[in-house]
Amino acid sequence: MLSQTRKRNLSILVHLLGWIMLCVVLLILSPLSWRMGELELPTQFWWKQIYLVGLLIGVFYLNAWVIVPRFLLKGKNYLYLLVIILGAGIFYGVIVYLEQFIQYGEKMHELFNPDKPYTGKRWVPGDVFQMLLYVISIGLSTSVALVEKWQKDEAFRGELERQRINTELSYLKAQINPHFFFNTLNNIYSLTNLDVSKAQEALLKLSRMMRYVLYENQKDETLLSKEVKFIEDYLELMKMRLSEKVKLQVKLQEPKEDLVIAPMLFLPFLENCFKHGVSSQQESEISISLEVMGDTVFFETKNQIFPIPPDSPEALENGIGLVNTQRRLSLLYPEKHRLKLDTADSLAEYSVKLTINLA
Repeated sequence: MLSQTRKRNLSILVHLLGWIMLCVVLLILSPLSWRMGELELPTQFWWKQIYLVGLLIGVFYLNAWVIVPRFLLKGKNYLYLLVIILGAGIFYGVIVYLEQFIQYGEKMHELFNPDKPYTGKRWVPGDVFQMLLYVISIGLSTSVALVEKWQKDEAFRGELERQRINTELSYLKAQINPHFFFNTLNNIYSLTNLDVSKAQEALLKLSRMMRYVLYENQKDETLLSKEVKFIEDYLELMKMRLSEKVKLQVKLQEPKEDLVIAPMLFLPFLENCFKHGVSSQQESEISISLEVMGDTVFFETKNQIFPIPPDSPEALENGIGLVNTQRRLSLLYPEKHRLKLDTADSLAEYSVKLTINLA
């Protein structure tokens, strides 16, 4: 709102300065350029100049506010041209009527040609100059109206795009939350058959994580330190169901500054590690690291790939979380992030390298 007010005030100031410049040219500079000696211009001259300025101002805003919106912007180009031509005739006729009414031609003839009789013949260069002013006023007002229309359309398109992005982001976050809890509850359910006390501890950690999701995930941004704490809780929860065959290497750097980031961006990549990188029969290794350098966050995961049973819930999800996260990154951090997903077939290894500039 403040920005729009400033733009409106700036537009008014520009218009005001423009008309002041026109008045200076018509009322001061132009007369001084051809004034002869000590002759004083008659009062009729100044009345006509003031009238001409007012007439040009009227033509300018009538064209910009009425004629252009009603005809030109609606595609009625030929009708618009016809109106402008008719307006030129009216403009010229009004000036001629004024000059005759105030006896402008006679007074100017007496000043510059006192020894010759006044014939009433018009001065053609003066008429050409006045019509040129009309054309300039029409051209400038048309340009201003078209530019203002383009700016309004651009602002409208920008607002629609922002609304679309906000709606899409809300939809993507709504998809991520059930996806996360679906996996976590499955893990806790499996744990109840092995160790009830661990399952209870896992539920406490899950409640703390739910609190983060309910309060922080509803915001557009959260502190990176809170996001790192959420990752730590999640990893602690995952460790409870891991066997000795899984080697988990974690390196999470605590952010030193109050950097902000979109909440739950890293979660789908973490879920992917434990969904594909854990086997009950073979040894596996999962590596997770997060480092912060200045305003840049470096996140990396590595895990082996083990086949998932086709009838399992994980197989039915079909990578919803990763797809949504990639879309969120493209919407939230355009040209400020770099994501590399790599699969080494020979080693059956999957890696994620994500860099985000939070400046």
